Amino acid sequence: MRELKLRGDVIRLEEIGLPDLLVPEQQPIVPAEEYERRLRELRARVDADVIAVYADREHFANLAFLCGLDPRFEEALLVLGDGKPALLLGTESVALASLVPVDVEVLHCPTLGLMGQDRSQGLSLADALGEAGVRPGARVATVGWKYFEPDERLSFAVAAFVVDALRELAAEVIDATAVLMNPRDGLRSTSSADQIAVFEWAAARASRSVFTVVQAAEPGLTERQAATAMGYAGEPLSAHVMLASGPGLVGLRSPSDRRLERGDPVTTAIGYWGGLSCRAGLLDTSDQDYLEQMAIPYWRAIATWYETVALGVTGGELDLAVRDALAGTGFGPALNPGHLVHLDEWVHSPVRPGSEEPIRSGMCLQCDVIPAGARADWTANCEDTVAVADADLRAELAARHPDAWSRVQTRQKLLRSRFGIAIADELLPLSAAPAWFPPFWLTPDRALVKG
Repeated sequence: MRELKLRGDVIRLEEIGLPDLLVPEQQPIVPAEEYERRLRELRARVDADVIAVYADREHFANLAFLCGLDPRFEEALLVLGDGKPALLLGTESVALASLVPVDVEVLHCPTLGLMGQDRSQGLSLADALGEAGVRPGARVATVGWKYFEPDERLSFAVAAFVVDALRELAAEVIDATAVLMNPRDGLRSTSSADQIAVFEWAAARASRSVFTVVQAAEPGLTERQAATAMGYAGEPLSAHVMLASGPGLVGLRSPSDRRLERGDPVTTAIGYWGGLSCRAGLLDTSDQDYLEQMAIPYWRAIATWYETVALGVTGGELDLAVRDALAGTGFGPALNPGHLVHLDEWVHSPVRPGSEEPIRSGMCLQCDVIPAGARADWTANCEDTVAVADADLRAELAARHPDAWSRVQTRQKLLRSRFGIAIADELLPLSAAPAWFPPFWLTPDRALVKG
């Protein structure tokens, strides 16, 4: 057993066994009433005659949040005018509209479909927008897949042909994406009890998949062979499955035919709608330099993250705490050390230098400390999903989803008693084994603990 004392904390590699992976089987649902409330809130928050929400295969989350539909191959628009919400859909998405839990008018618009498909039936984009309520003289607000900072001097993250069509029809076109995505009060920056339960289902299953890959990885397997251990069961993915190995690895790439070798740095990440998990370490049983110079200092920053997250803590304070924990290590966070997560893997982030945006009840966050600047033959990662909930939201989650609440409580005990991490009551671990970090993948029953 190896101990290292850092700034008053003793962190050691300990044989603690593998954690019980408490994972739900039945997926919770968001009720229709919540979708209707989201639509009302969006209308109330946007000063426009019409709101047009854009989506496509990669940028589906705002549309899915509002009406439960994601276009699998095409573009789509949700248009909120004076009457019933209208869904403008390409040919292949029309059938998906039967799954939408709210009452909408479906307008078939082949222009939103794939090239080469029949355009003789259905409405032109201009006619479909007109039927949906876009009139001459109207003020139209678009919701794209992101928005830009003022100094970037850019306008819309919406397909240009959609913006062109809106400008032809309306008097003014503005952007309202921030109403959904900003970390201060965006509609998607906090989640209800029902939505948190859905995300717990996803985050727990994603983390179980990661842990089974870690346990299965061994020298001689190809990266693809190791990745097959994830036990994929058709969960909607928020990112391509990642597995990379070898010196100078690029963690974002998909598995390849490269064979794993003993001593390799290795990483894997799997994300489903609502939660992503990642682990990275060495495919070995021991390496004293790596343990002392990278693994333990890195995990100390992870423990600091968990102990800092609390209601009212600003993103700037959390960012500074992690950077202070990594000071003097020779490596630091490559990106924001934490961000909002939702149906998409990254919504926005209150966690950045100087941010005064507070952690609020209902936020779902990624503990996402990606180290940059370390040796090319080393890597470390311990990424998981949490929610933050005040007493009222915790009580609602317990009442509406008692099994999910029981799993959350068990994980809180895991963090406090087995890993020695003093978390606030409002931090709800959604991943199956939060902060579980085996630095050496060939001995996954040995993990870092504190205290």
